[in-house]
Amino acid sequence: MTDKWDKEIDTLVVGSGAGGLLAALVAADNRADVLVVEKEALWGGTSATSGAGIWIPASDQAREAGFDDKVDDAFKYVRKLSADNVPDANIRSYVENAAAMLRWVGSNTELDYQAFPYPDYHAEEPGGSPQGYRTHMPLPIDGRKLGKDVETLRFASPAASLFGYLNWHFDETYIILFRAPGWWWHLTKSLARYWFDLPFRFKSRKDRRLTLGNALLGGLRLALNERNVPVWLNSPLVDLVSEKGKVTGAIVRHAGKELRVRTRKGVVLAAGGFDKNQEMRDASAPLYKNAIYSGGIAGNTGDSIRAGTAVGAETMNMHSAWAAPVFYVPGEDRGRLCTIERALPGCMMVNQKGERYLNEAASYHIVGQKMARREAEHGDASPTWFVFDHVYRHKYPVGPLLPLMPDWLQRGEVRSIMKKGNTIEELAADMGVDPARLAATVSRYNEYAAKGEDPDFQRGEATYDKMYGDPSVTPNPCLRPIAKGPFYAMPIYPGDIGTNGGLKTNDKAQVMGTNGKPIAGLYAVGNNAASAMGESYPGAGVTIGPALTFGYIAARHMTGANE
Repeated sequence: MTDKWDKEIDTLVVGSGAGGLLAALVAADNRADVLVVEKEALWGGTSATSGAGIWIPASDQAREAGFDDKVDDAFKYVRKLSADNVPDANIRSYVENAAAMLRWVGSNTELDYQAFPYPDYHAEEPGGSPQGYRTHMPLPIDGRKLGKDVETLRFASPAASLFGYLNWHFDETYIILFRAPGWWWHLTKSLARYWFDLPFRFKSRKDRRLTLGNALLGGLRLALNERNVPVWLNSPLVDLVSEKGKVTGAIVRHAGKELRVRTRKGVVLAAGGFDKNQEMRDASAPLYKNAIYSGGIAGNTGDSIRAGTAVGAETMNMHSAWAAPVFYVPGEDRGRLCTIERALPGCMMVNQKGERYLNEAASYHIVGQKMARREAEHGDASPTWFVFDHVYRHKYPVGPLLPLMPDWLQRGEVRSIMKKGNTIEELAADMGVDPARLAATVSRYNEYAAKGEDPDFQRGEATYDKMYGDPSVTPNPCLRPIAKGPFYAMPIYPGDIGTNGGLKTNDKAQVMGTNGKPIAGLYAVGNNAASAMGESYPGAGVTIGPALTFGYIAARHMTGANE
């Protein structure tokens, strides 16, 4: 009976991150009547705050760059790293459809992605790529084309921008970070563009030049607007509606009313993980126990995962997360991902005993996992201390410390967590660490760092380690003695950039029921679904790459497009 429905459409997409918007776009392009609902007042999800790198094997862009990648190599690589309970078919579906997805995006939106020489995180494994060209980054787009929608686009993360709203492209970050020729001009040009773009300034604090996650989401939203696909903000999913084992719609709270929305083709759950749900973390992911340290956005509370289980969906790998070391500034609602800092020369990470316990330059996922496991086993890694010297402080970025700005001008909240001492012993006292032990740790580190060696943790030896090292430092771009005072330390915590366990899906992104069969009419993508990566992180972009790819697959499957 249709009189019980307030609205009828073909496809409902829950969540406005990258995977959800692409699913909506592909479905609309296949003549479906589509609605996107977003529980928050801002659209874009965690994707908008990200670097927007996507891991795409065997792409056209990689081929143009001279890298003859093979899908089978990518499958072999991910299969080795992923969890045993992830089906081969899911991994195969991702690596075989990723390049086609990116080709479709390039043909149907303003987005332009480039392949980068960004090595895989475990490039030494069979099928890994030490030369890179599987990670792709979006070029900037003009935010003015979005009109008023740019005002409700979620801001970039402070970790991926200057002050949280001045945007740089990936290449520009490198130029400014290492003060390559022309770096001052790039910085001056960016500041001038932002501050003197007065007509845009009156409408939004955002930089009109959208980069990274803002570019990706802005490009997808532009294409949706061209197809007149509505995006309802402040419109949370309340429940899914199931009839005889098939999802036929959903209840959505919109404009103060609960509306029953019928879906003729299907519902795509793309509303993120349970990053900020402390109760769900306590129950399922105790290793990553502190919701406040997650880099996920506040709205990621697992609503749609719970809605899925309420209609019989099975979950998988709920204990898992995209682990990461994070800085946390008091008063902020999430952790700030620490990506670049750890690999740069002249720093180290020590536990609360003043001892190193890991290779700081490894991928943030590996470092985050080791920190979390260390804390669980020994109780001395949360916080871990990020230690550096005067040279490092004035040459490189350090989490929330603003570059090129003296200590006394930093925000009070940042100054409150920064430790400082004229000697290592003074620094240790400020940190609450045994001075003799920290001094011994620094002494041993310095002895070998001067020779470009790290016999304890092999920092700088793996291909990926060097990705964020300083190429001007030899013989090891990741190592330099911590020698010139004053010395500094910042607390760094075992956190994550989101949970990655969720609803179990098949190779078509259909949600699987506890009976082992797909639930008709229900799909899940992104962190709403259990990742095809299992508990691993094979390379930069294996979060958003699969989200986009399975969003593309889901939309094509539900609309009957040829595959």
